[in-house]
Amino acid sequence: MPEFDMAQYLNTDEDVAEYLSQVLEDGEPGVLAAALGHIAKARGMTEIARASGVKREALYRALRPGAHPRLDTVQRVCRALGVALTAKVIAPHPNCADTDRGPR
Repeated sequence: MPEFDMAQYLNTDEDVAEYLSQVLEDGEPGVLAAALGHIAKARGMTEIARASGVKREALYRALRPGAHPRLDTVQRVCRALGVALTAKVIAPHPNCADTDRGPR
Protein backbone atom coordinates (compact mmCIF):
# COMPACT_ATOMS: atom_id res chain seq x y z
CA MET A 1 0.00 0.00 0.00
CA PRO A 2 1.52 3.39 -0.98
CA GLU A 3 2.23 5.90 1.76
CA PHE A 4 -0.23 8.81 2.04
CA ASP A 5 1.43 12.09 0.99
CA MET A 6 -0.12 14.98 2.92
CA ALA A 7 2.20 17.45 1.17
CA GLN A 8 0.16 17.22 -2.03
CA TYR A 9 -2.85 18.78 -0.24
CA LEU A 10 -0.97 21.78 1.17
CA ASN A 11 -1.18 24.12 -1.81
CA THR A 12 -2.16 27.43 -0.22
CA ASP A 13 -1.31 29.37 2.93
CA GLU A 14 -4.87 28.74 4.09
CA ASP A 15 -4.42 24.97 3.64
CA VAL A 16 -1.27 25.13 5.75
CA ALA A 17 -2.90 27.21 8.49
CA GLU A 18 -5.94 24.94 8.64
CA TYR A 19 -3.79 21.81 8.77
CA LEU A 20 -1.62 23.19 11.59
CA SER A 21 -4.68 24.40 13.49
CA GLN A 22 -6.20 20.93 13.31
CA VAL A 23 -2.95 19.29 14.44
CA LEU A 24 -2.71 21.66 17.41
CA GLU A 25 -6.39 21.17 18.25
CA ASP A 26 -5.98 17.39 18.29
CA GLY A 27 -3.10 17.79 20.74
CA GLU A 28 -1.28 14.58 19.88
CA PRO A 29 2.34 14.70 21.09
CA GLY A 30 4.88 14.30 18.33
CA VAL A 31 2.40 15.02 15.54
CA LEU A 32 3.33 18.69 15.26
CA ALA A 33 6.85 17.79 14.11
CA ALA A 34 5.49 15.49 11.40
CA ALA A 35 2.95 18.12 10.30
CA LEU A 36 5.67 20.74 9.98
CA GLY A 37 7.66 18.17 8.00
CA HIS A 38 4.75 17.64 5.60
CA ILE A 39 4.43 21.38 5.08
CA ALA A 40 8.18 21.84 4.63
CA LYS A 41 8.19 19.09 2.00
CA ALA A 42 5.29 20.75 0.21
CA ARG A 43 7.13 24.08 0.22
CA GLY A 44 10.56 22.61 -0.51
CA MET A 45 12.73 21.30 2.30
CA THR A 46 15.89 22.94 0.95
CA GLU A 47 14.21 26.36 0.83
CA ILE A 48 12.76 25.97 4.34
CA ALA A 49 16.15 24.87 5.65
CA ARG A 50 17.77 27.93 4.13
CA ALA A 51 15.07 30.31 5.38
CA SER A 52 15.04 28.84 8.89
CA GLY A 53 18.81 28.61 9.27
CA VAL A 54 18.56 24.89 10.11
CA LYS A 55 20.64 22.46 8.06
CA ARG A 56 18.53 20.32 5.75
CA GLU A 57 19.64 17.02 7.31
CA ALA A 58 18.87 18.36 10.81
CA LEU A 59 15.49 19.57 9.57
CA TYR A 60 14.60 16.11 8.27
CA ARG A 61 15.52 14.60 11.67
CA ALA A 62 13.67 17.28 13.66
CA LEU A 63 10.50 17.05 11.55
CA ARG A 64 10.08 13.30 11.28
CA PRO A 65 7.01 11.61 12.80
CA GLY A 66 7.39 11.18 16.55
CA ALA A 67 10.27 13.65 16.82
CA HIS A 68 10.32 16.19 19.64
CA PRO A 69 12.08 19.24 18.18
CA ARG A 70 13.18 22.11 20.38
CA LEU A 71 10.86 25.08 20.60
CA ASP A 72 13.37 27.34 18.88
CA THR A 73 13.50 24.91 15.93
CA VAL A 74 9.69 24.89 15.70
CA GLN A 75 9.61 28.69 15.84
CA ARG A 76 12.30 29.04 13.15
CA VAL A 77 10.51 26.60 10.85
CA CYS A 78 7.15 28.29 11.42
CA ARG A 79 8.67 31.69 10.62
CA ALA A 80 10.19 30.23 7.43
CA LEU A 81 6.78 28.79 6.51
CA GLY A 82 5.06 32.11 7.18
CA VAL A 83 2.86 30.82 9.99
CA ALA A 84 2.65 31.43 13.73
CA LEU A 85 1.48 29.11 16.46
CA THR A 86 -0.99 30.87 18.72
CA ALA A 87 -2.76 30.19 21.98
CA LYS A 88 -6.45 30.53 22.71
CA VAL A 89 -8.50 30.18 25.86
CA ILE A 90 -10.19 26.80 26.10
CA ALA A 91 -11.44 27.21 29.68
CA PRO A 92 -11.11 30.21 31.97
CA HIS A 93 -8.41 29.90 34.60
CA PRO A 94 -9.94 30.16 38.10
CA ASN A 95 -7.58 32.99 39.07
CA CYS A 96 -8.57 35.01 36.01
CA ALA A 97 -12.35 34.69 36.19
CA ASP A 98 -12.78 38.26 37.49
CA THR A 99 -11.59 40.24 34.47
CA ASP A 100 -12.46 43.63 36.02
CA ARG A 101 -9.69 43.28 38.59
CA GLY A 102 -7.03 41.91 36.26
CA PRO A 103 -4.55 39.17 37.21
CA ARG A 104 -4.03 38.39 40.86
